[in-house]
Amino acid sequence: MSAADLVVAAGVALVAGVINSIAGGGSLILFPTLVALGLPTVAANVTNSVAQWPGYLGGVAGFRAEYAGQRDRLLRFGAVAVAGGLTGSVLLLTTPSEAFDLVVPVLVLLAAVLLAVQPLLTRRIADRGNDGPRRDPVWLHVALFLATAYGGYFGGALGVILVGVLGIGLHRLKLANALKSALSAVTATVTLVVFGLFGPIDWAVVGVAAPASLVGGFVGARIATRIPVTPLRVFIVIFAVAVSAYLFARL
Repeated sequence: MSAADLVVAAGVALVAGVINSIAGGGSLILFPTLVALGLPTVAANVTNSVAQWPGYLGGVAGFRAEYAGQRDRLLRFGAVAVAGGLTGSVLLLTTPSEAFDLVVPVLVLLAAVLLAVQPLLTRRIADRGNDGPRRDPVWLHVALFLATAYGGYFGGALGVILVGVLGIGLHRLKLANALKSALSAVTATVTLVVFGLFGPIDWAVVGVAAPASLVGGFVGARIATRIPVTPLRVFIVIFAVAVSAYLFARL
């Protein structure tokens, strides 16, 4: 890539890091940009995943206050994310992507629907004590495994899917948004190791895009913590629908 191409990649990675922390879906900006700059599809996908890894760490740092009292939950969900991320990244390197690409728009649209109806579902469920000890449902762990497996495979709009699933399972949107960043970071770390060892990575792009993604992730997290719950939900739903439409258009 030329120097100008690398500057473009860095700028887009900065924006993608902000979007990942606020709602997820930054990969859908950086990935097609890398393809447009000349990288083959698989190389663009794995380079995108590695380059955005620092951005997820920035998001975790920005949400650190939201993780108070969540240590056990983070450990449980983190273990699920490791298994899911490993499964997805291995599938990417060993199987064709056409079949899974057909499912991606449906998954993103489903996440938008889940998040949109979350307040209605919450009102229909008795209050189980959001701030006290509680057992997370088994289905939530299964859903998180499938979501992070998808994240290891492609990763576009993983944050949207995680927020939708966690919003339903935990009944707390801001906590769901914070946990989304942590689980995205775990999934991205797994893909970093797998793709770093076996994937066709463009390390020049990673060298400029990774620091930009880190800054963007931290900035986005600081913005997200200051957004009221209802506007945050509306923003994420609209963003998810737009991402789904984009993915359908690429079929």
